[in-house]
Amino acid sequence: MTVAALIAALRRRRWVLILCALLFPIAAYVAAKQLTPRYTASTTVMFEPTDYAARELQSILRDETTTDAVLASQVEVIRSLSVARRIVREFNLTESEEFSWWVNEAKRVETLRYRWQDALARRLGAISPNLAELVAPEPPEPMPPEEEANISAAEAVRNRLLVQVVRNSRVLNIQFTSEDPKLATEVANMAAELYIADQLEMKFNAVRRANDWLDSRVAQLRRELQLTESRIAELRTSSGLTRGVSAGLATEQVSRINTDLIESRNLLATAEARLNAARAGGGADLTALGAANLTSGRAARDEARRDLERLQATLGSNHPDVRAARSRLAETERAVGGETSRVVQALDAEARAARARVRSLEEALRSQEARVNQSQSAEIQVAALERDAEASRSLLRAVLERSQQTVSQTAIEKPDARVLSPATVPGEPSFPKVSLFVVAAAILGVLFGLLVIWFLEQADSTIRSGEEVRAALGLPCLALVPMLRRGLLGRHRVEDYVVRKPLSPFSESMRTLRAALWLGTEPPRVVVITAARPGEGKTTTSVALARSAAMNGERVLLIDCDVRQPSLGRVFRCEGAPGVTDLLLGQALLERIIRRDHLSSLDYIPAGAAEIHSLGLFMSEAMAGLLDRVRRDYDLIVLDAPPALAMADARVVARLADATLLCIRWRDTPRSVVRNSLGLLEEAHARVVGAALTQVDAKVHGRSGYADAEVYHPRYGGYFRE
Repeated sequence: MTVAALIAALRRRRWVLILCALLFPIAAYVAAKQLTPRYTASTTVMFEPTDYAARELQSILRDETTTDAVLASQVEVIRSLSVARRIVREFNLTESEEFSWWVNEAKRVETLRYRWQDALARRLGAISPNLAELVAPEPPEPMPPEEEANISAAEAVRNRLLVQVVRNSRVLNIQFTSEDPKLATEVANMAAELYIADQLEMKFNAVRRANDWLDSRVAQLRRELQLTESRIAELRTSSGLTRGVSAGLATEQVSRINTDLIESRNLLATAEARLNAARAGGGADLTALGAANLTSGRAARDEARRDLERLQATLGSNHPDVRAARSRLAETERAVGGETSRVVQALDAEARAARARVRSLEEALRSQEARVNQSQSAEIQVAALERDAEASRSLLRAVLERSQQTVSQTAIEKPDARVLSPATVPGEPSFPKVSLFVVAAAILGVLFGLLVIWFLEQADSTIRSGEEVRAALGLPCLALVPMLRRGLLGRHRVEDYVVRKPLSPFSESMRTLRAALWLGTEPPRVVVITAARPGEGKTTTSVALARSAAMNGERVLLIDCDVRQPSLGRVFRCEGAPGVTDLLLGQALLERIIRRDHLSSLDYIPAGAAEIHSLGLFMSEAMAGLLDRVRRDYDLIVLDAPPALAMADARVVARLADATLLCIRWRDTPRSVVRNSLGLLEEAHARVVGAALTQVDAKVHGRSGYADAEVYHPRYGGYFRE
């Protein structure tokens, strides 16, 4: 839909838009006046958190940096249930109709409707208990317990209490809405006062808790300092410490014993190595140790072993020399073994003596180290206790200082918020905003009107202009035949208007139609005028077109082919006269049935006697012969045919004619009906040259915005004469 089409649709259906634009605001105004007005009071509070400088008490007294989360927390604090409950108790809202549903329930019993229903139920109870139960009103719900009632009223207060943060600031806007403007003002101010009072009380409590904690900490630190000093004195007394002397002597003795122990351990290692070597039987080791007898004995043993081996190799094992050599070898081995045992015993005694020396030195070292460690441990403990004591003294001084600062802070403490502007009694209700309601309803009405117009445009399936004829049917619109209202006709009939008012727009539309037929590539001589259904104005168009052409000097013949419902007899006042059916049946001659119009030079042939077999007559050779005969005598033959959708006669007659004109009633005939009738004509091979919109309302169509409505513009009024 183009902008021009949209504007045209709005012009055509402007009353729908105007009606919606008026009804919606009126309904909104009436509804707004029926609503109970509510008033909103507003208090603004500045949130200004103060920092406390005490470092040890930052987690208790210091506020965080003001962020969105902090401000959101302050909003929830103001809207908390505890604040709402205090407001409920202050103003006794549990007995208010606005915030306590049970009050309305109690008053419902006093209403006329409740009494009427209750009385009716009592009367019906004697007749039918079931019917009385259906009619009886619902009994009022009892008031809840005091605690539940207080909480319920507090929730209602919270729903009416609105707290907002002014953008890019630390200002809190507290609003409360109520039906009573004074109550709204007092509640808003009280919410701000409770918030500030709670903040100050919270700070006082925090300072009080801090003072208590500091006092207890001072006492604890003093006890710890006294205990530490007592332990230092006891430790010095028990260990007999003299600063720097005992520790140095003990350290020197430990060093001397360590030197002797190292030397003894070296001697022990040497003795054990020699003992192990002797026990292993190593000759070289024993020689090194100075065992000369053992060395010579081993040499003699080796010499005896060589002699034995030599004699056994030459003399055999049982030779006397061999046995003698074996005896000498045994003696030398016994001698070597005895000497070896003597040397090992000596070395073992030497190792035991070295080992005893080492143990003695180790015991002396452990004893001395124990004394040294005891002394050093006592000194270390004393030093640690002295450090603890000094730290306790420093902390005690700091806590005493902070305690004095906290005590002074109590006198200068102030809340983190202050009231910028208290609420005042509102002069006009915040709900309903009658002007806003009316404006919004007007906008909604316009939108709804546009929606209705769009729906009507989409639901309208009729044909409203020549453009739609071409778009929907693919046919040219040859003429727009205006509708003649009764006030314009006066005493004239519609069929006579073209003769009575030859310069009227109606007559001009007939001339336009005749010109459109004549200006074709092959100007038709036999024209069938039909429509999709009855009441489309085809007969009026046929008579008016024929008379207009006759008035232009043409020889015109009008034939009534609508045998079932003939109209020409009524128009020309010749009902019952012989006509075309009589001619086709051979019961009349052509010259006898042709009649002359009394207002013009038009010749016409009425339908004649009704004939139920008219289709066979129109399909006969007599009908074709009739048309061939009148073609020679007339310039234009107009056939008034029955509706094409219902009667087959129209299709047969249209096939015999040179052209077919389809009449469509303006804004009345659905497109689907017109398309169906057009399809039937095309199936009959009729030459449909165009369509004519009949009964067009000139004023309405002139405001429609269609291009062919230009002809009804007042600027063309000089060309017409009504």
